[in-house]
Amino acid sequence: MLLLAPACLSAQALDLAVERRFAEAARLRVGDTVWVAATADAPERVARVAAIIEPLADPATIMRRDYRVRMHLPDLAALLGQPDRVDRFGVALQPGIAIDSAADRLNRIAFGYEAFPTGMIASQSSTTFLVVSRFHRAIAFISILASAIFLLCLMVLKVEARRQDVAVLRFIGISRRTIFRSLMIESSLIAMAGALVGTALAAVASTAVNAFYQRSFSTSLLFSLLQWHTVRNAIALSILLGLAAGGLASWRLVRTAPLTLWRRAG
Repeated sequence: MLLLAPACLSAQALDLAVERRFAEAARLRVGDTVWVAATADAPERVARVAAIIEPLADPATIMRRDYRVRMHLPDLAALLGQPDRVDRFGVALQPGIAIDSAADRLNRIAFGYEAFPTGMIASQSSTTFLVVSRFHRAIAFISILASAIFLLCLMVLKVEARRQDVAVLRFIGISRRTIFRSLMIESSLIAMAGALVGTALAAVASTAVNAFYQRSFSTSLLFSLLQWHTVRNAIALSILLGLAAGGLASWRLVRTAPLTLWRRAG
């Protein structure tokens, strides 16, 4: 725990880098001086706000809403009364060195610490996000299945409403193939229009979600990301489903005798 309180400048003042959110909440500016202590009953030291920083957005800590302050390592060790002690640190490897082999070698000579590859740590800390990702995939699959059924019903109703028109075209000698092609073109245009409208709604919703949660959590983290390959796949899937639904409904209509279509229309 790090306690801060206003103080007068001292020659031995420590330098602090204060997170922007903390600076805004505590109304701190560069050059202000504060008292800092590890606990409420620990000795206090005078510190100076040397910088206001914006840490990189981290999804793993966004819900904690902790305020963070950075100090020089010797100053922090002296303030905590625990010199030569750290919780964790990172080791940068030279290009070409295998991460796993380096971690194994460090663990063989380790005393008081254990080395882990960064990929393993990231995988363990991202378990929650993997579960959420799988949940989103399940929702997406159910949504696609439901939309395909709805689209098929819609195209069947729309094509069935053209029974009289198709019967007249058949009476005047228009071939089944020509009628089928025209209905397929109409289905593809409807599917394309629906895909464009859906993409626009997704872009608006994504922008609104980011604006709301970025303001709520005071972060630059993106909570909703609309990527080009997602838009491309959604448009392609929409067109394919539209063509499939339109094709089934159109094929059923053109195979029906013109007189039958005319009686149904009447």
